[in-house]
Amino acid sequence: MSEKRDGLFGRAEEFLSLFRRGAEFTQELLRENERLRRQLLDFQGQQLAASDEQAWEKLRRELMTRIQSLEGERDEMAERLRQIENENQDFASRYVEIEEENNNLANLYIASFQLHSTLDLSEVVQIVVEIVINLIGAEVFAIYILDERTGVLSPVASEGRPVAEFAACEIGHGIVGGAVATGETRCGDAGAPEDPMRPLVCVPLRVQERPIGAIAIHKLLQQKDGFTALDHELFTLLAGHAATAVFAARLYSQSERKLNTIQGFIDLLTK
Repeated sequence: MSEKRDGLFGRAEEFLSLFRRGAEFTQELLRENERLRRQLLDFQGQQLAASDEQAWEKLRRELMTRIQSLEGERDEMAERLRQIENENQDFASRYVEIEEENNNLANLYIASFQLHSTLDLSEVVQIVVEIVINLIGAEVFAIYILDERTGVLSPVASEGRPVAEFAACEIGHGIVGGAVATGETRCGDAGAPEDPMRPLVCVPLRVQERPIGAIAIHKLLQQKDGFTALDHELFTLLAGHAATAVFAARLYSQSERKLNTIQGFIDLLTK
């Protein structure tokens, strides 16, 4: 009995030892499992943080790209706006120029109508004076009419200086006479100082190559600093209309004198 009991106790001790080792191993497994679970949670947390960081980085890059795109569009729109503003300024400037040209042409039409509305030579000359002042902007100038018998161009009206201060000249001599001889308008530097002997502009008055007179401009108004393309057109138009008006007025004056002479002679014969 004693041996059996000793054997039983031995197996019990062995079982308890084995159980204790199993319990210890189980505890160790539990501790290791807990440690692995914590590591897994840490790893998952790190992965989530890394994923969030990558997502934020991707979002940041997309936002930066969008911002750059919007800035580019803004710059393009600003440039286009500047171009439109420049175009508007060009249109406005052109509109003002066209309005000014239309106004000048309307004034020229009115002046031309006035030129051809009278056959009185003194009235025609006065209308030419007003045109040169208002349309061309001359301050000092003279109007010459040719004496066909002597070939001398004599000043008949002036502005800025007395007529007597403007010297007469022959066709082909001097700036005025040379311009009338060739029929070409001579235009100098508008900024040059005034020279009584050298006009800035000389516009010959001719009708079908027949010299009639000239307009000699010596000084422009203070607000006018030069000649434009429209001024040169005005020179041409004015030369033709003024020459025709002066020519018609002189013919009418001569015919009136002849008619009066003939009428006087007839009156003498019939008395």
